[in-house]
Amino acid sequence: MTFAYPPPQTPESGSRTAPSAPLPSAFARSARTRLIATDLDGTLLSSDRTVSARTVAALAAAEEAGIEVFFVTGRPARWMDVVSEHLAGHGIAICANGAAVHDLHRDQLIEVHPLAPEDALAVVEALRAELPEVAFAVERTDGFSYELDYPVPDGWPTPDCAIAPVEELLGDRAGAPVLKLLAKHPSIDPDGFLATARKVAGDHAEFTRSSPVALLEVSALGVSKATTLARCCVERGITPDEVVAFGDMPNDLAMLTWAGTSFAVANAHPEVLAATSHRTTSNDEDGVARVIEAILEADNGGEHSGAHAGGGGEHRARGGAK
Repeated sequence: MTFAYPPPQTPESGSRTAPSAPLPSAFARSARTRLIATDLDGTLLSSDRTVSARTVAALAAAEEAGIEVFFVTGRPARWMDVVSEHLAGHGIAICANGAAVHDLHRDQLIEVHPLAPEDALAVVEALRAELPEVAFAVERTDGFSYELDYPVPDGWPTPDCAIAPVEELLGDRAGAPVLKLLAKHPSIDPDGFLATARKVAGDHAEFTRSSPVALLEVSALGVSKATTLARCCVERGITPDEVVAFGDMPNDLAMLTWAGTSFAVANAHPEVLAATSHRTTSNDEDGVARVIEAILEADNGGEHSGAHAGGGGEHRARGGAK
């Protein structure tokens, strides 16, 4: 099925903020869309971490048309209030890069794929041996903890944060299951940091990144946005060809490669722009909403879906992983 949508744009090579250029205005799907999977930060959310009224309306229109919507993010479940405020039917979030599935309606984790403490400690040892300045933080199902040298936003620590050496934070009695380990370096090139980590510790865990700085997100081997999304789709009898996915950073690559149709927003990382089958406008230009509107219009035989008619203002999100 081929249809037109508003001309997408892409940044100049190597730049995430450069002016964008128009691309082809049509794309083909081999099957009718049954599920939309979208990243949040840098993709669905605007740069000020808000959800536009147009995007809210497009998501609601998709679900009214029988298309499921999954939010697939590096964020922990506690940072999902940005979308849970206007859920409509969409109530599933794949969080922490696939390590958890969260029922937003019930505010409950329904699936967890933890990183074993021994594997996390092996990663710490390998990275510290190669790059002594690395500092670590730990994301568990019940909260966040970090080393004293790990940089945190203004206003932290919060009362529910523990501060201690990472070896102590990962101790057997330290708490709930570990969703991901975070590794931050003060000065190294982010892509080089990712390559080094995979080289020295890739036998112990999965490594990815979603930040413009040298911050790595570490999950259990075999856990990614793609693996958890694929499992959820199998449970629903949905094939990859029936999935349209959106993303902007390396932690989206596996999901975008797995989905039958994939879109990079114009502000995406160069690797994502190269790997996806299609591109749309930037996150600040309602890139995801534009494609959803086009899907609905094509499925309705060219009738306007009404997704762009939504009113209201923007909806602000908390900062966090993508």
